[in-house]
Amino acid sequence: MNILIVDDHPVVGEGTRSMIEQEQDWEATIITDMEEAIQEIKKQTYDIYLIDLFMPNMNGIEMTKLILQENSEATVLIYTGFDLVTHFNVLVDAGVKGFISKTATGEQLTTAIHCALRGEAVLPLHLVKQLRRIDTLPSTDEGQLNIGNILLTNREQQILEGISKGLTNKVIASNLSMSQRTVEYHLTKIFSKLKVSSRTEALLKAKEYGLLSLQDIG
Repeated sequence: MNILIVDDHPVVGEGTRSMIEQEQDWEATIITDMEEAIQEIKKQTYDIYLIDLFMPNMNGIEMTKLILQENSEATVLIYTGFDLVTHFNVLVDAGVKGFISKTATGEQLTTAIHCALRGEAVLPLHLVKQLRRIDTLPSTDEGQLNIGNILLTNREQQILEGISKGLTNKVIASNLSMSQRTVEYHLTKIFSKLKVSSRTEALLKAKEYGLLSLQDIG
């Protein structure tokens, strides 16, 4: 079985490939560059596509749509270190067939792949609990959950991570090679999406809705 891993972190990709190739007759290809990934999915089909959710230039949702344009029967799994509750409906609508945490063991990873090939889906337990929890949250006038439309860009996610670590806007700007004004612009958009007015409120909402990476959730 051939598996394509698209992840901009080479170390993560290599670790994932190592776990996958423990299975007999399973082979994995890693691509870290989005342009290269786009070209690859146009010329080659795979049994499983393992796609990182947050990547530079193109997120996992956009990549999933491109893959399904080339192969409508493709099995795409989202592989991420971020909680998925706020993106769940968007990902399912895009055609994703399953979800795997980057903290998963080799056994959990291969089990999820086997299930996907059988047309079954395995959801991480923490995601199931979060989805159950949001059933009790208030709805908007349109009948949608208040968090249903929150989808942060890769840049916004990185800035939110910086805030969670107590970094100033100046330090975040330096780390991300952008101007402090650009960071402030992204912060304004984050506040608007989360319907908050301060960094502290943004962190509280982000933790509540699972918008921070697993290691930053306390």
